[in-house]
Amino acid sequence: MEKVDLLVVGGGAAGMSAALAAAGAGPVSVLLVDREERLGGILPQCIHQGFGLGYFHRDLTGPEYAGRIVAQMEGAAVSVRLNTTVLSLSQRRTAELSGPGGYEPVAFRRLILATGCREKTIGSLPVTGTRPAGVFTAGEAQRMINLRHWRPGRKVLVLGSGDLGLIMARRFVLEGCQVLGVVEQKGSCGGMVRNYRSCLLEHRIPLMTRTTVTRLHGEGRLTGVTLRHLDSGKEEQVACDTLITALGLIPERELLAGLGGKLPGWASLCGNCDYVHEIVDTVTAQAEELGRQVGMELLGKK
Repeated sequence: MEKVDLLVVGGGAAGMSAALAAAGAGPVSVLLVDREERLGGILPQCIHQGFGLGYFHRDLTGPEYAGRIVAQMEGAAVSVRLNTTVLSLSQRRTAELSGPGGYEPVAFRRLILATGCREKTIGSLPVTGTRPAGVFTAGEAQRMINLRHWRPGRKVLVLGSGDLGLIMARRFVLEGCQVLGVVEQKGSCGGMVRNYRSCLLEHRIPLMTRTTVTRLHGEGRLTGVTLRHLDSGKEEQVACDTLITALGLIPERELLAGLGGKLPGWASLCGNCDYVHEIVDTVTAQAEELGRQVGMELLGKK
């Protein structure tokens, strides 16, 4: 069984920054594991600008931001395993990995979880009707368009006005799709003012506040949805072939199930796995500080 001082799970900005900081503290063996085929986490699919103003003092795209940290990984004393999934963790401070080489257990002294978030799905809402194709989370649609160059649909409605919902509404317009609007159950836009202006106002995308989706229509493929206007209670059916849901994020902590759902003293959370950050710059800063602390702890220093 391989033994390391620190196991970092997640190769996004948080995981890379924590691993680099821990390795920089001194002679500490660090293993970073990620299930994707390249480092960067969600950043490579975020091709819009707005990253790095706080940390790098530059307005960068997601891939540019990730690229700067990946460049620091080259030559650093961090072992990296991609296309590798952590199946489980145990109280014995061991992890079960599954990668290109098959099953492999790893023992560690300290653990940092930097597994990010998962998106809430349409199933988290009281929506009735059929379950047709054409309903995607915003992150899933972003990955399809920006990384795979697939267009999920042509006549699009976005549910949720957080920053990701606004950005994807604009992205669909740029892809030549008809965006019917962004639906928001609250009384105002949920995203940053700058994103509201650059994504909705500049592209003349309607924002429908105090409104929600209550029913899906279509057999095989989505043909429309029923909207309910919460102030009046009135409903209307809107024809569309694609519904994008931007309902919020949940920190991804499923691996804690093997530890009884609790965080032992030898494990730490960082980045969006700890709590949902508004910008990646604070993710990087938090992860660096945690990595330094863990590195010093492993070296027996205060």
